[in-house]
Amino acid sequence: MSMRIYLVGGAVRDRLLGLTPGDRDYVVVGETQASMEAVGFRAIGLDFPVFLHPETQDEHALARTERKSGRGYRGFVVDADPSVTLEQDLGRRDFTINAIAEAPDGTLIDPYGGVRDIEARVLRHVGDAFSEDPLRVLRAARFMARFAPFGFTVADETMALMRGMVAAGELEALTPERVWQELSRALASKQPSAFLRTLHDCGALAVVLPEVDALYGVPQRAEYHPEVDTGVHQELVSDMAARLAPGDALIGFAALTHDLGKALTPKDKLPRHIGHEHAGLKPLEGLCARLKVPAAHRELAVVACREHLNVHRIAELRDETLHDLIARCDGFRKPERIAQLALVCECDKRGRLGSAEDAYPQGDTLRRTHAAALAVNARDIAAEGITGPAVGEALRKARIAAIAQSR
Repeated sequence: MSMRIYLVGGAVRDRLLGLTPGDRDYVVVGETQASMEAVGFRAIGLDFPVFLHPETQDEHALARTERKSGRGYRGFVVDADPSVTLEQDLGRRDFTINAIAEAPDGTLIDPYGGVRDIEARVLRHVGDAFSEDPLRVLRAARFMARFAPFGFTVADETMALMRGMVAAGELEALTPERVWQELSRALASKQPSAFLRTLHDCGALAVVLPEVDALYGVPQRAEYHPEVDTGVHQELVSDMAARLAPGDALIGFAALTHDLGKALTPKDKLPRHIGHEHAGLKPLEGLCARLKVPAAHRELAVVACREHLNVHRIAELRDETLHDLIARCDGFRKPERIAQLALVCECDKRGRLGSAEDAYPQGDTLRRTHAAALAVNARDIAAEGITGPAVGEALRKARIAAIAQSR
């Protein structure tokens, strides 16, 4: 096959970073849809010409340029004429580290200095066309969540461009689905705090996650939170979630939203946050509705927001109070939720300056007492001859007794 085909994007970048490459994407220069199909490629692209290789099933896209034609990230005119060069195709990409191509013989084509930026650990936009796509602001933050552990920082000129895009109102064109997609991927990355910090620093967090942005600058009591700033606490909690539940956006989202009520504490009450767990439920529900957050994520987040202080002081709870907490969380019908709640609460407790290696015995207590209560079931009660509405009360008493015995 004599086509001019180049490996591009993440596979090249990750190999240069010493990481295991993921999907392999290719650019084909000088061809048309007809010539691709003539040698067995199968067209799958709707918005631009993308094909599957007849043997490997790897994606191959025709070299193309994109021209802004409307507002937001959808308004682009695509040109995939055979005359489009590899350099032009690389020039439409977001960051220099993603704008490197590799020829079949291993030669790198790097017209925008991506290799240099990989070595310098800098995330830098390719060109001014970056500002035409507001989704790229979120992508920059999400890439930081992935690559900050390798020492990456955002180039000053890229951060300035992102601030300008936010100020111009470009991010208001983003759909909830795309925001959630980038957020969930960031929460499943190694350092979600870098996502939050990048968006906060360029002003985008106030647009896409105003409930979280509002936490920055809100003080907490230093004896419980040496980091003081609630936004900084949230960054630490999100990173602890990534450490304790790597790749789990469900835990990550509940950890992210557990303290939203602290932004609503009256200034004359600071730095105390009495009742913040209940105050946080309304902004949490608003965030979930706006971003169309999946039900499982929303339900766990609500439970964690409402109950995290109760779990922290579990040693003080009466047996019946602990039973009712488990029941409120639907822990008898959905037993996995209690282990998830325990993990989110541990993230909160250890997501504080100087507490990262602390033990969290409350989590063990919650899991142990829940398991004991769960082992009691209605069949055991019925076997004792109890019937009708009395079964429910007898079951509750038996579960409370099991909790008491397991503490």
